[in-house]
Amino acid sequence: MQPQQLPAQAERRIVTGGEYVAQLDLLESDRRARAAFRQLVLEIARPGASLLDFGCGPGLDACFYAEHGFAVRAYDIDREMCESFRVNCRAPIAAGRVRLEEGRYEEFLARHRHGTGTVDLVTSNFAPLNLIDDLHELFATLQALTAPDGRVLASVLSPYFLGDLRYRWWWRNLPRLVHSGRYAVPGAQAAIVRRRLADFVVQSAPYFSLEAVFRGLPGPHLRSPLRRMRHLPGRATWLGLSTCRFMFLLFARRAAAELSGGPLDSSASSLHSTSSDARGCPPLRSS
Repeated sequence: MQPQQLPAQAERRIVTGGEYVAQLDLLESDRRARAAFRQLVLEIARPGASLLDFGCGPGLDACFYAEHGFAVRAYDIDREMCESFRVNCRAPIAAGRVRLEEGRYEEFLARHRHGTGTVDLVTSNFAPLNLIDDLHELFATLQALTAPDGRVLASVLSPYFLGDLRYRWWWRNLPRLVHSGRYAVPGAQAAIVRRRLADFVVQSAPYFSLEAVFRGLPGPHLRSPLRRMRHLPGRATWLGLSTCRFMFLLFARRAAAELSGGPLDSSASSLHSTSSDARGCPPLRSS
């Protein structure tokens, strides 16, 4: 899978394979965001951990993880991306440190609905989760794939990014962001869904809980999270996310005993039924 960052016409054509790799290197902000995400993975994952790189694209991150001693499984739906992956990761694949899985997203969910629970950390860099309209089934599948103390670290497009205020589509969708916590804009591969943090809380429940939020920037910003999630995010959280295109979300796997009938289900339902989930997370405004 690949990030769809640019609005309007720039999003209408799929950029994939080698062309995608070249495009990634064009913007310094993208290079810095990729480096920041990788550094966070190194800080979170224990040495030798088992990783699943979801939406792995051409394999740049998977190769990096393998070089740092992790056992890597990778998945993407795009055929050209997977072809590029096999070229870029030829050596670690041959050495058995990287394994690629491809195919339709629905097939991925069906294959792993009753997973073995051996993955320590699921990584998802450059916004694959923004290409999925309903994340609930994905989180259910990832819960089956991950170990009891497993986590998910995802880089997602921030709906609070000040740089998007210059686009008409942002203003057109502001009412949806306020009232439902999410909106979608057309993209080349799929609709691109931007979500507020409270919507991620709902989408991941009851399988995972949103544990921490990081700014998508390198350096000291990664030494501690912008927020450790104990309650709904507040004003300081979305203000901190307004200067970066990406936000990094860390989800913690919940125990099987918590998957039904517990307090989390009722809290998620109340969030989902609220017409505006802005009680603790006000929308970004131009003023």
